[in-house]
Amino acid sequence: MIEQDASGQLSTLEQHLRNGRHDEALAMCARLMTEPKLPVAQLLTLSHAFQRLGKFSAMLVAARRAADLDSENFNAQMRFVESLIYTGDIATALHRLGELETRFEANPDVLQDIAQMYLHCAGHMQACRCYERAVQLQPAHAPYLYNLASSYVALGKIAQAEALFDQVLVLAPSDMGAYLNRSMLKTWTPETQHVDALSRMLQDLPANHPGEVPLSYALAKEYEDLGEAEKSFAFVKRGADRRRSMLAYKVANDVAAMEKIAEVFDASLLAGAKRSDEVETSFFVMGLPRSGTTLVDRILSSHSQVASLGEITNFVFALMQLASGSGGKFEMIQRSAQIDFSRLGQIYRDGIKGYGNTAVHLINKTPDNFLYLPNAKVVHLRRHPLDSCYAMYKTLFRMGYPFSYSLDDLGHYYLAYHQLMAHWRKTIPDSFVDIDYETLVSDQKGATRTLLEYCGLPWEAACLSFHENASPAATASAAQVRRPVYRDSVQRWRQYADQLSPLANFLSNHGIDCS
Repeated sequence: MIEQDASGQLSTLEQHLRNGRHDEALAMCARLMTEPKLPVAQLLTLSHAFQRLGKFSAMLVAARRAADLDSENFNAQMRFVESLIYTGDIATALHRLGELETRFEANPDVLQDIAQMYLHCAGHMQACRCYERAVQLQPAHAPYLYNLASSYVALGKIAQAEALFDQVLVLAPSDMGAYLNRSMLKTWTPETQHVDALSRMLQDLPANHPGEVPLSYALAKEYEDLGEAEKSFAFVKRGADRRRSMLAYKVANDVAAMEKIAEVFDASLLAGAKRSDEVETSFFVMGLPRSGTTLVDRILSSHSQVASLGEITNFVFALMQLASGSGGKFEMIQRSAQIDFSRLGQIYRDGIKGYGNTAVHLINKTPDNFLYLPNAKVVHLRRHPLDSCYAMYKTLFRMGYPFSYSLDDLGHYYLAYHQLMAHWRKTIPDSFVDIDYETLVSDQKGATRTLLEYCGLPWEAACLSFHENASPAATASAAQVRRPVYRDSVQRWRQYADQLSPLANFLSNHGIDCS
């Protein structure tokens, strides 16, 4: 009877969530959690509801009850791990994942899920171990080979990754993502390129096939390597247009959110915010995607006192946890100005300890942390506006950055970002250092000295050999950062000056120098 009644209430709960009635939803969640005999499925539903409401502690309680109720239920165990990650308890999450990995070491499908959760904990080596085990169990299974190849890219095993992607394409020639990932691995020459094969694949696709997107980006990459700028841009545009048509995205929403952040976090609020020395061991590297953040991350993490945690979510999740409440994005921005910032820092510090890295300084390299500058050492990457925008435009991101598939969207987003960073420079001028990508690649030693001095680190020549850094790099630049500094990407936009002229005009008309 309890189960039937709860099922009806859960249906009502979903309606509340769907219609934005968050207060009613939260009250119903709280009532249901008082039921002592809720089954696992309903506890998991409640856990997800609490997550949508930003109540991460309650989400964890519901997930823990489900996991304790049925220790053999893999979904319940994984939901518990995911909830631990949201609440910043990475150490416990990694421990539970290790137990699950041992228990399910003979189940390749389950190992894929465990590996994905390891990646949410920056556990690239552990994820690779799961993928390798799955391939040992089923060596001719294309999806397992694909995941292992992607893992090898992050670990810098580029030749092994290429061989695996080749295997994938023999076993599953319709895997369009594998063609793109292979094309991204290195610079192709007339002797090694795949443009003819890729062109045939693209030509043979049925109308409106989603594979048009990755194949177009793959061709764009290889044509660019071959110096065919016009063909490269044409395929970028084809892939981006198709990708944009698949998205229900409005750049105006992001622009309004950045304007709201600047409005709420004004000079008077920030002047009264206390900055603690306790978090100075944390480094944040941020900026727009493809602006050089990965390069700086690799340079700093090549120092003996520094390690990178990659693009982790601890800061964002801690902020969401403290600023949760009813309403949407704008209401959360308003609430975020009223949170206890020292508590935010404490939650963040406690969370990153769980990654198990004992370096003195740990880097968070999530690019869009620029939305809320943390109380720590912050390095912000700048790049020529058109190089920056085109680098994003020509990249098919695995997730996020929906503004990058339209030059019009990119223009509006870049302008809002530019204005937000100007706001931070005006209101908290000593809170971060700007590093220009162009300076970094033209004067690597000088820029590296600036970085180390700002971060309070002694000089170490190893920072100049960042390409020898063996730590994982799970970004769109994963293959590029295994090379020494190169200048090929500086002023690359000039090859596409005609195609980018509407974007250049828009930015220039709003006071952004695009010369």
